[in-house]
Amino acid sequence: QPQLVESGGGLVQPGGSLRLSCASSGFILEYFAIGWFRQAPGKEREGVSCISTRGGSTNYADSVKGRFTIARDNAKNTVNLQMNSLKPEDTAVYYCNAHFVRLDYWGQGTQVTVSS
Repeated sequence: QPQLVESGGGLVQPGGSLRLSCASSGFILEYFAIGWFRQAPGKEREGVSCISTRGGSTNYADSVKGRFTIARDNAKNTVNLQMNSLKPEDTAVYYCNAHFVRLDYWGQGTQVTVSS
């Protein structure tokens, strides 16, 4: 059964950093476009960042540009989201999505809380 698992969330103070990781089982992430999404309480899920297959293209939401970096680690079959200069408004459940043609997988999410 193909699965995606996010990890790396937690509680961090404003200005701090976290690195989220998206790992797969049952399929190879390298062949999938990967997106990170987040959903804050009472809000709709929004796209944060995405990376194309083979990592040739990346995109970021305006709210995270210059602070977040998405990257592939093909040796570990993971896609990481480095989050720096975190703000309270970054608090949300973060989800990983893998997409290829008609295949679409979601992880269960990892909570990120930015608070002093």
